[in-house]
Parts: sequence; structure tokens; C-alpha cells
Amino acid sequence: MDDSREYPLRPIVGVGAVVQKGETVLLIRRGKPPLMGAWTLPGGAVELGETLQEAIRREVCEECSIDIAVGRVVDAVDILQHDDQGRVRFHYVVVDLAATFISGDLRAASDVQEARWVAPNDFGEYSLNEQTRRVVEEALGR
Repeated sequence: MDDSREYPLRPIVGVGAVVQKGETVLLIRRGKPPLMGAWTLPGGAVELGETLQEAIRREVCEECSIDIAVGRVVDAVDILQHDDQGRVRFHYVVVDLAATFISGDLRAASDVQEARWVAPNDFGEYSLNEQTRRVVEEALGR
């Protein structure tokens, strides 16, 4: 079976986290496609044998060097990217979960250019896409 993330044979299951620390939310700037250079939520692909909760704890630790407590499922979203010929270049089905910061010193690690705690009122400075804003608002109960 081909396990390629680019031009996959089927959608890849991923996880994302709306991590809260006080009145702030964790945002990261992606270091790899898809969404390279974009500010978004931390997360990544679920590995074989992992639960959604295990996957998001691992991903947040790998990307940001922090530990989190995982809460409820907030939403499931499609991330689809086509190439110039109309072929599906990336297709992720991402399950977003609410989470809270437990411990660690925030720092950008694997696959991430930057990581920051951001107040929702300051999101305008980060060019978040509408889908990400909607997921954060839902997680925060707004």
C-alpha cells in the first residue's frame, strides 16, 4: 500500500488541537506543505494504532515541546489541495480537539517555523483562515 502524503490514494486522517493556556490559544506557523508558512493550529497525521487523543498529544509535544490535556472533539474538517492539473495533491480529514496546556516551555520544534500563545482578539495579525477561526470559536464556546 502506498503511504504517500502527497498525491495520496485515499484521504489521510489527521488531528488538530485548540490548546488553551489562560485566555490564549496556541498558534503555529507550518514548516511543511500543505499550508507551509501559514498560521494555524498544531497537529498532524494519526499513526497506525494511535487513538485521536494519543496522536494529538504526540503531535503537540513534537511540534511545540509542551504537554496537554485533551478534551472533546470540536469538529472534523477537510483539507484539500489540488495541483494545476486538478489532481488531488493533499487530502486530509482532520479531527480537531479541544485541549488545555499542562506543562513545558513553548518552542517551535519539528515541522514548525514558529509557535505562539495568542489572544483571540489578536488573531487578525495572523491571517488565520475562516475554517480555523470557526473551529477555535467553537472550542472556546463563542
